[in-house]
Amino acid sequence: MLARLNRLTWLSIGVALLSTTQARCNDNDLRLHVRQRSETASESGRWHTTTAPATWKASETAIVVCDMWDKHWCPQATERVGQMAPRMNEVIKAARKRGALIIHCPSDTLDFYKDTPQRKLAQSAPVVETTIPLQRWCHLDKTVEGATLPIDDSDGGCDCDTPIKSFKAWSRQHPAIEIAANDAITDSAEAFYLLKQKGITNVIVMGVHTNMCVLGRPFSIRQMVQQGQNVVLMRDMTDTMYNPGMAPFVSHFTGTDLVVEHIEKHWCPTILSTDLIGGEEFRFAKDDRKHLVVLCAEKEYQTNESLPKFAREQLGHDFRVSFVWDDANEANNLPGIDTVANADVLFVSVRRRTLPEAQLKFVREFVASGKPVVGIRTASHAFCLREKPAPEGLADWPEFDKQVFGGNYSNHHKAGPKTAITVADLNKDLKQALFNDVDTSQLVGNGSLYVVSPLAETADTILTGTIPSQSPEPVAWFNRRSDGGISFYTSLGHIDDFQNVHFATFLKNALKYIAKNKEAANEK
Repeated sequence: MLARLNRLTWLSIGVALLSTTQARCNDNDLRLHVRQRSETASESGRWHTTTAPATWKASETAIVVCDMWDKHWCPQATERVGQMAPRMNEVIKAARKRGALIIHCPSDTLDFYKDTPQRKLAQSAPVVETTIPLQRWCHLDKTVEGATLPIDDSDGGCDCDTPIKSFKAWSRQHPAIEIAANDAITDSAEAFYLLKQKGITNVIVMGVHTNMCVLGRPFSIRQMVQQGQNVVLMRDMTDTMYNPGMAPFVSHFTGTDLVVEHIEKHWCPTILSTDLIGGEEFRFAKDDRKHLVVLCAEKEYQTNESLPKFAREQLGHDFRVSFVWDDANEANNLPGIDTVANADVLFVSVRRRTLPEAQLKFVREFVASGKPVVGIRTASHAFCLREKPAPEGLADWPEFDKQVFGGNYSNHHKAGPKTAITVADLNKDLKQALFNDVDTSQLVGNGSLYVVSPLAETADTILTGTIPSQSPEPVAWFNRRSDGGISFYTSLGHIDDFQNVHFATFLKNALKYIAKNKEAANEK
């Protein structure tokens, strides 16, 4: 409970930080873009992800470098630390130059540094009495963050082909990270004592591993939040100990994303290294996932339930997935939609929403960029009302279906009969890509059949649906857009459709294919 209260204290402080005016800034201030999560409604299980500017005085800020060892017992972990360390060193140098304190915390290696002035600096800080006792390790707090982390690391987390048993392999911090004259070195509560001595209230945590030491060490997130510090995690300067052979059976890098999300939900916001040194967000060499952003704002077919499950079970190896949800109190508001600007693929499950033009602009610009767009079910009428204009102050896009999907949605047949599905005549490679591990005889439409004919000449049908006594209708197709991009749309997507593993696999295959093949629609 105390930790929870301290987190709420951070959030109230954060409001003040985010309102810092430009007039109060100076060249040494740290101008950050702070990402945090807030639940869409109590116990909804859905979280808005929003980013806002914040300004921290460098002189009131410390960077804590957590366990960036020279070697790890897991060779894959050692390799990733080696990739990250040079970039981390550039971040540290930039922060140091502006006046931030750098605290190096390579646990269990302090004998290597015992006679250095940086070690003595940390030791010299006077002990401070605290309301909440300082701990050598802060374990999972079930009152704050639930019963478990979102990944199973009970096997130690080594993701090598032949996992290695834990042993102490480290002797010092990674040599690519420079330790300057005025830095400090510790692996204990001395870090907090030093912060108090110097009047430092802001802490940027980076290092490894997010699910273990970055959360639990006495100088790291849980401890610092509990002691009332303003804490952020630099989310691209971290890694997890996670083996994809363990639940939830996603890629190693998705495992890291899940722990970062957990931290943003329950402990503190995050920032990127780009805030301090510019450039592109750091990514590990083997992380080739595409960034899929899902807009989910419809209640008719319960995709707010089916899509998160689909993403967990089907997309965790190939995609980095971000969800944008509608506001619980204002249906025509999608907080965090600015993340679309960083997407590789846009996935739309929206029904008859009109948005502020500043929000709809992100969708318009994404489409104009020529990047791939995927839509299911109500995406054909995502951004317009039925036969009436948008309310004052809001914007619509009634041509979205025609311009993006090449569709012609006009209505749907009555609910009742299931839709029989047939596959179009496709070339061998495309058929293999889309229907790998799919038994097409098991595909069926559980929702009412949409009336979408005729499609644009730029559209190529993949699946056709029929119900008794009605003309067949396309239910899945690619479209070559005028902006040069490719879209994929299916009018399937009823919640019962997602119960069919063959539909879920088909949709996953289509997502993978369109993400990697710009000319997908030309390969029919």
